[in-house]
Amino acid sequence: MSDIISAAWFAEKITNRTKRGIAMETSALVRAGVLPLGVRLPAIRDIAYELGVSPATVSEAWSELRQQKIITGRGRNGTWVCGERFVAKPERLASSGNYGAGSIDLTLAVPDPALLPELAQAMAHGASATGTNSYERSRIVPELREAAEKTWPYAAEAFLATNGGYNAIYTLLHALVRPGSAVAIEHPTAMRLLDILEDIGVVILPVQCDEQGPLPWSLQEAMAHRPAAFLFQPRIHSVTGRSVSVERFGALGDILEGSGTLIVEDDGTADLSPDAPRSLGGRFPDRTIHIVSYSKTLSPDLRLAILSSTAEIIGQIQSYRSFSSGWTSRILQGATAWLLNQPSTWETIARAREHYRERCTGLAAALRARGVNVENGSGLALWIPVESEPFALVTLAARRIAVNPGSKFSILPSHHIRVATSMLTDQRDAVADAIALAHKL
Repeated sequence: MSDIISAAWFAEKITNRTKRGIAMETSALVRAGVLPLGVRLPAIRDIAYELGVSPATVSEAWSELRQQKIITGRGRNGTWVCGERFVAKPERLASSGNYGAGSIDLTLAVPDPALLPELAQAMAHGASATGTNSYERSRIVPELREAAEKTWPYAAEAFLATNGGYNAIYTLLHALVRPGSAVAIEHPTAMRLLDILEDIGVVILPVQCDEQGPLPWSLQEAMAHRPAAFLFQPRIHSVTGRSVSVERFGALGDILEGSGTLIVEDDGTADLSPDAPRSLGGRFPDRTIHIVSYSKTLSPDLRLAILSSTAEIIGQIQSYRSFSSGWTSRILQGATAWLLNQPSTWETIARAREHYRERCTGLAAALRARGVNVENGSGLALWIPVESEPFALVTLAARRIAVNPGSKFSILPSHHIRVATSMLTDQRDAVADAIALAHKL
């Protein structure tokens, strides 16, 4: 085949001539190799003529394929089949660097191993969990469900154990949300959530936030686009460290009332938060998916989270999981259940909560003393305003301090850096001095 195909040849391959049909069948042609990577596509007007549709229909199909990273280019420069979609990688996460010995790496908001429970007894107990060594695609072992329900924020109909919080979100979005749909999500948000949404090929609708959580007026604007889902973090936001207030929960619920939008609550730091668990599940039990991850409270190596929803929604998610692992290790589920039932675990979590709070607020106070206007956080990171992200990154790098640019956590323009504080046990003053220099041009 030549580097440029004819519109007539292309039109012969397309049977469904709706916007969605053109997009789906073009994607199938690329996946099958009928449209090779790098081939140039005909002009939109020529394709529209051969298909007997309007140029707007083809243009909208092409827009969907660009979002899915199947084609690239536009306008007079032409459009090509590209290979990005077929070498999928999380662009934001993949761009994280290895900063070497001697650097202060404040890019990862991860738990301090010294503040996690011991796993030996938990793992020994997990080996005797219900159903161990069975190939039955079970959703959650009874002992884990029973342990989780003690602190669950609403009376959920069904539960599912997954291989971590991001695995839960990745799986449920693939199971329930079609490419090309719209998804509303907080601005800013976790970079891995944006990676997942971009990989699926959805339209991302950023919802502005303040110190109490997503702003009602901004969610109202997003709802005008009829999003398939609204995804937010109810406690200790992974970027800003803020939690959604009780009053804001009510206001968000009022806006979501009467819609069909799925409500996805990502509680990634769980009981490291000083606030009680919160959910809209009691108000919208038919379309709320509440996720609690235990990676930051118990251990990242447990690779375990639990999500709740209706039996029907859980069934759809579990059906999609059958393409891969099918179930989460019952040994790890049993170990998690054992930990959740130990009073010593909750003492460890309470101690960790206080240490993380002190590290986060300590850096915030040191920055304010140096003229940087930053709010306290209660989580694992600070969201710090800067005049120029590139200048801030270069200034900090020159002092061997690595942080993340705010642009990794947003699809909107950003003038922030995200500084992880969870492992900042010393060198606070040196870090504060450097950030103060990086704060302004």
